[in-house]
Amino acid sequence: MLTSRCPQPDQDEDLPMVCEDPAGEAQRGWEGAPAAAEEEPCRLVLSTPSSILRDWEIDELGPQLPPRLTQQPWHLLYSTARDGFSLRTLYRSGARPDSPALLLIRDTEGQAFGAFSASAIRRSSGFYGTGETFLFSFCPELKVFRWTGRNEFFVKGDVNLLMVGGGSGRFGLWLDGNLHHGGSQPCETFDNETLSHREEFCIQDLEMWGLA
Repeated sequence: MLTSRCPQPDQDEDLPMVCEDPAGEAQRGWEGAPAAAEEEPCRLVLSTPSSILRDWEIDELGPQLPPRLTQQPWHLLYSTARDGFSLRTLYRSGARPDSPALLLIRDTEGQAFGAFSASAIRRSSGFYGTGETFLFSFCPELKVFRWTGRNEFFVKGDVNLLMVGGGSGRFGLWLDGNLHHGGSQPCETFDNETLSHREEFCIQDLEMWGLA
């Protein structure tokens, strides 16, 4: 049982009625290119080993990514082990603005989970992203939770909080500004299960990967 009380987002926080989607991102994928039906399933190629996912977990996660990302090398843009625990530092990781992002988390109970965003993770005034965004967990087998179409609350970030998925005051995944604590609840965006063993967790390791 966690010995510290993890702070959580304000459950009465009003979610915006209109998402930040200036180019209609929710209706298209990264760079606006739809995946061709004949493309091979994506193989996740990491430029360096992950300290969170094992090889077989990487092999299972790869085919869940959009096929257009097949064989493209993913680079470690941010790691708590290397860069320290700071959401501000994560935002300054140097990701290309048009690069998708893969967020990997391991909590202090050893549970691995995370999120894929077709857009770079950044500070924003509202929710942004596309319908390719999804949440996942290994418990121990891979479970993937995709967009339901009920809302477009994909990703929103400020200096104090990063959120993925939302609706009715509940967030599929949230991380605090110090990247020490987070939480996961079933949400309307992904109809997901709780990603960690508990709705609130403490972070042991976090990595963000992107196409540098």
